[in-house]
Amino acid sequence: MTALLRFSGGIDAFSKSIGTLCEYAVLICCLISAANASIRYVFSYSSNAWLEIQWYLFAFIVMMGASHTLRMNEHVRVDLIYGAISARARLWVDVIGIVFFLLPACVYLAWLCWPVFHTSYVQGEMSSNAGGLIRWPVKLVLVAGFALLALQGLSELIKRIAALSGRIDLDTKYEKPLQ
Repeated sequence: MTALLRFSGGIDAFSKSIGTLCEYAVLICCLISAANASIRYVFSYSSNAWLEIQWYLFAFIVMMGASHTLRMNEHVRVDLIYGAISARARLWVDVIGIVFFLLPACVYLAWLCWPVFHTSYVQGEMSSNAGGLIRWPVKLVLVAGFALLALQGLSELIKRIAALSGRIDLDTKYEKPLQ
């Protein structure tokens, strides 16, 4: 179990670094958006590439940031049940959810996205918009995002099993969103 917990810690560290990268991507996306709007209004010039890079960054933020969100225990849950049960029961709910829902869904979705990415890469697919970007990088983000979410799910599973066996203490508290 010690080796698995070290492996889990490595996955957590990687997800944290990707989460930090996503935070900077949000800033970059905002700066690109502001610069693009300013240039469009001041110089009457625009480029589809600037719009598409914002979409690519947004895809990166959502898909790659999902693993960091899972690591932080911030994913949406069915609050009706989860908040009303004991900490040990929450660990079991998480284990069942990870094994039967999260991992199979992520592996299946990454598997479905791979041929879409591969075809786009082999064909050198370009945006149909004038001045648009190549498409395969954003399609690779889909594959990588689901794969990283599956890896983080594996890390969370290891931690929950360790907590159930008494090897580690794990905070399972979950607060309902304020909205």
